[in-house]
Amino acid sequence: MNPKEQKIFITLFMSIFSAVTGVGIVIPLLPVYARDLGASGFYISMIFGAFSISRTIFLPWFGKTSDRIGRKPFIVPGLLFYALVSLGFMVSSSVSSLIGLRFLQGIASGMIMPVAQAYVGDITPKGKEGFYMGLFSMAMFLSLSMGPFMGGFINRLYGLDAAFLGMGILAVAAFIMALIFLPPVSEEKSASTRSESVAVMGLLKDRLILALVTYRLVYTTCVGMIWCFLPLYADASFGLGSAETGTLVMMMVLAGGLLHIPMGVLADRLNRKLLVVLGGLFIVLSMFLCLEATGFYSLLAAVVVFGIGGGTSLPALSALAVEQGRETQSLGAVMSLLTMAHSLGMLVGSLIAGVTMDFLELRLAFPMGAIIMAAGLIHFTWLSLKKGHTALPPATR
Repeated sequence: MNPKEQKIFITLFMSIFSAVTGVGIVIPLLPVYARDLGASGFYISMIFGAFSISRTIFLPWFGKTSDRIGRKPFIVPGLLFYALVSLGFMVSSSVSSLIGLRFLQGIASGMIMPVAQAYVGDITPKGKEGFYMGLFSMAMFLSLSMGPFMGGFINRLYGLDAAFLGMGILAVAAFIMALIFLPPVSEEKSASTRSESVAVMGLLKDRLILALVTYRLVYTTCVGMIWCFLPLYADASFGLGSAETGTLVMMMVLAGGLLHIPMGVLADRLNRKLLVVLGGLFIVLSMFLCLEATGFYSLLAAVVVFGIGGGTSLPALSALAVEQGRETQSLGAVMSLLTMAHSLGMLVGSLIAGVTMDFLELRLAFPMGAIIMAAGLIHFTWLSLKKGHTALPPATR
């Protein structure tokens, strides 16, 4: 990267790091807060699912339009919207208002995450996709690891409103950084020069893109189960408090985040598809370890294995997505598909765990997650290891 591209990368890295740290502060607190407001397992899952629903609805338009008009017009307003919605949590006092705020927060996230990833892909040198996408993903993983840890202690010392305020302040800081330091649209290095919109769903006719989307979907189904219901599982089964739960989530995300750079380097040198498969096997193992956990330390081992799985597979997955996005001249659209899969997976995972909590035992959600992950891994392997790719129709190329 030249100095100008390095400045863009650092700005995107720090902006996402700040915004996602704020979200991570409150994520482990929301399930217990919602339960205290009288929410059932289903409504707790909908608090998380509303975020995924709104992102899924708006992501195709955000992604394909950013390919056409530029990245900054989505990133900067999205971060401001994020800050405003974050502050709304301070005045929320009902389950329905939490669901509504999470729906709005999902729209803001859809404006930011896939577009920022596409921007990084725009400026990444060919052959270095694994390293730079892994480095950028580390911003999200490290911030998500710090956020829950901070949130647990902020809640214990100062209360829940202080945690919500911290989320808003960090989002404002991210907005200011992006507004000042990202160059105007006229100076962006876009991967696409087309003037027409891409048919986003038509990209799924490419077998490798479909394989990437499938993997992201089943992986985040497992993430959704853990993020949404690990605090309740730890509290109900082992009597762990918010600080201990925050530590568990922090270690899960930190274990993955620290692997993103070395695994990104390996993804530029080794077979990227095999790295994705290897990471998926770790995820399957971790879900069974969650089922067999007997206390804090066994839960800690399970979530660390989960983090290792994500840290092994995601840099390679992102590098493959950049390659295919460039090939189809639709980098923003490809990233939006992956983020849609992420959102749907979070929704499906939280709903499965919520229904399991209401009608069976919450712990039984973990073997269900392992089965879903294993099935998705088989599907990814079958699609991605075939030679060649399905030709895309003219409307999507």
